Amino acid sequence: MKMTFRWFGESDSIPLAYIRQIPGMTGVVTAVYDCPPGEKWSEKSVARLKKAVNDAGLSMEVIESVPVHEDIKLGKPSRDRYIDNYAATIELLGAYGVRCVCYNFMPVFDWLRTELKKTAPDGSNSLSFDGAQMAALDPKKTALPGWDLSYTPEELGRLLDEYAGVDGETLFENLVYFLRRILPACGKAGVDMAIHPDDPPWDIFGLPRIITGEKNLDRLFAEVPDPHNGLTFCTGSLGAGRGNDIPYLAGKYARAGRIKFAHLRQIRFFGTDGFTETGHRTADGSLDMCAIVRALVQGGFDGYVRPDHGRNIWGEDGKPGYGLYDRALGVAYLSGLWEAIQKDHR
Repeated sequence: MKMTFRWFGESDSIPLAYIRQIPGMTGVVTAVYDCPPGEKWSEKSVARLKKAVNDAGLSMEVIESVPVHEDIKLGKPSRDRYIDNYAATIELLGAYGVRCVCYNFMPVFDWLRTELKKTAPDGSNSLSFDGAQMAALDPKKTALPGWDLSYTPEELGRLLDEYAGVDGETLFENLVYFLRRILPACGKAGVDMAIHPDDPPWDIFGLPRIITGEKNLDRLFAEVPDPHNGLTFCTGSLGAGRGNDIPYLAGKYARAGRIKFAHLRQIRFFGTDGFTETGHRTADGSLDMCAIVRALVQGGFDGYVRPDHGRNIWGEDGKPGYGLYDRALGVAYLSGLWEAIQKDHR
């Protein structure tokens, strides 16, 4: 297992030196943030990013993410140009030692929450989703938490209108088309593609969600069996779907060699479909983190892991989900689980 930490580049409030001091930390998960979606990343930007990470004593083997242009998801005639740029970026990243790219195929919004800083009884705050509140929102009229600066109202309205004729089957076919076009570049570069499950894993605002659980994951791997076609196993995203048995899925896809990257996130359920992100311990939420890690270990997974999301604690006012302190605590907890389970497994 290689423990990693999300780092948002030079603009991140958390210095690489702090990340390096977390026990067991091997590398960061990062990206180039100055390139528009669909364009090829520049070698200068990738080289600069890698140098900064390596100079801090860390590796840069996972990229999260190379965004997929909306024209690819929509299946527009322009998609081939963007796919070619994506493949060229993959080859460039492989040349700089990247072994895994986490990406998603969610239309318009790659995550949704109703609160960015929901206060817990202990005074910490974290990301939260309330289905009833979300259902009452009109994305064409109301700024969505975390997305108010990503689109102008006019841009968002046009994009949502374009997706009006795209159902789940069409979106899935467009995903398969994309993967079949880029996987030869992945094989050449030695880079795994690790799709992130939809967050949350159900349709919202009429936008289809197609990576939500066992049925559509099985279909994806059957349609595109290339070994570089893999999964980012996100416990929080899949776990929000209450019909998903997360330890079972962890074991199944670990044994199949499909899990290339693991996001270990804890959530606590409320209501019929609500959830709040919590500390990483099993006791803190609704997911059995110990059983999940055991399933990964017993399934033979030894890839990249990161503590996914965390609370703001101890007075920190960090990026929602990405403060330093709670994620560092998560690393310590998850590393302890891993060591104990590995020793028992042997």
